[in-house]
Amino acid sequence: MAGSSQADAPIKGIDQLVEYFEAGCTPREQWKVGVEYEQPVVYTASGQAVAYEGPSGIGELLAFFAREFGWTPIEEDGQVIALHDDRASITLEPGGQFELSGATLSSLHQAENELSRHLEQVSRAGRELGLSFLGLGISPKTPLPQMPWMPKRRYRVMREFMLRTGTLGHRMMQQTATVQSNFDYSSEADALAKFRVAMAMAPLLVAVSANSPVVDGRPSGYRSYRAHVWSDTDSDRCGYLPFVFNSNSFFASYTDYALDVPMYFVLRDENCVDSEGLTFRQFMQKGVAGEHATMGDWTYHLSTLFPEVRLKNWIEARSADNQPPRLMLATPALLKGLLYDDDCLLAAWDLLKNWPLDRLAELHEDAARVALSARVKKHTLGRYGLELLEIAREGLKRQAGANPEAIDGQGRDETRHLDSLEELLTARRCPADEIIELWEGPWSGDVDRLVSRANCAQ
Repeated sequence: MAGSSQADAPIKGIDQLVEYFEAGCTPREQWKVGVEYEQPVVYTASGQAVAYEGPSGIGELLAFFAREFGWTPIEEDGQVIALHDDRASITLEPGGQFELSGATLSSLHQAENELSRHLEQVSRAGRELGLSFLGLGISPKTPLPQMPWMPKRRYRVMREFMLRTGTLGHRMMQQTATVQSNFDYSSEADALAKFRVAMAMAPLLVAVSANSPVVDGRPSGYRSYRAHVWSDTDSDRCGYLPFVFNSNSFFASYTDYALDVPMYFVLRDENCVDSEGLTFRQFMQKGVAGEHATMGDWTYHLSTLFPEVRLKNWIEARSADNQPPRLMLATPALLKGLLYDDDCLLAAWDLLKNWPLDRLAELHEDAARVALSARVKKHTLGRYGLELLEIAREGLKRQAGANPEAIDGQGRDETRHLDSLEELLTARRCPADEIIELWEGPWSGDVDRLVSRANCAQ
């Protein structure tokens, strides 16, 4: 919306903010799926995180993508900070994590093709520049004080803000990496039903994707240290939203939540205006430095909220660690199977509604530490994961009947994207379990062995 008349329109009342979510309602036949992938980038020779500057730095990496693959560069203060083409974008997280924000697509097969193209480009860039792109949920070797910062103005503001909101905010910004899944909704009721399921199963997504057991060159004590980091980043804008499970007016409830979260800053012509610690509600009432709230401010503010599931004009599931390539589409497939079929969505909720929904933050921390062995009542998350996987498999089969794009060139439906996840769940293992076994066994605690194995650019 940036630069559009709609973005510049002043906000006249809270109803206008609620209408933003209503405008996201999309007919079922137009539902898409989008996936975003973040990868830590390290120098292949040393395993250390890559600075922006230098002949093989992140700046040169972006220039390589623009020069060799035709991506269009986006600059700030004369430095390339992002890329885009006609459908997707590549952006930088604060520590140089390389993020592909994929197009909205009709099927996971199309997402697989998009991911394959990206990995081919990453592999070529890695070979020519001496870089490795890691299929891990956290950068494993470089200690936090030595991690680089990317040259984006907003990150400088966020960097200082995070010092006041928790102890692990800089780790979140500089070291962590995720695979994020994005889904449409058809109505407020549909959005609420999907949001509840995705929020309730967030600890399970942490567990099945746990892939960040090593940080600062040593074991973290967690299967997903990335998930643990989010627990002490900023309690105002992160974690779980209990109102979701009791709300009847979902869009209004989410609006109230977002209105009372402190703002990072007000963005004007790419300049970050100090928000003076105001919440968005206070900004609407008082203004800041002569600036008054617009719909563009609202949409940007929504992007600075980091609950485990986030609402925009779509629903974002944010709980998974970044994965090795064979698993990158596993959690998107699990969610798509559950969320895009009404019967399967209801079946998933019938299972999840009996969980202790008021203690999801505790379950999240258990899942971060022991992954699939974490317990809900009498059973482990691993057992529940198998039940939800079977529901999702049925959902993907049904979706194939209504969507020709859900059948690939070999006549296979999207359930094949669940196969690698099923192998892990059947074995009661997450990706971190194998890393820990190798770390304690043949690797003898050598972090460089981990870095070499996790390189997706080979």
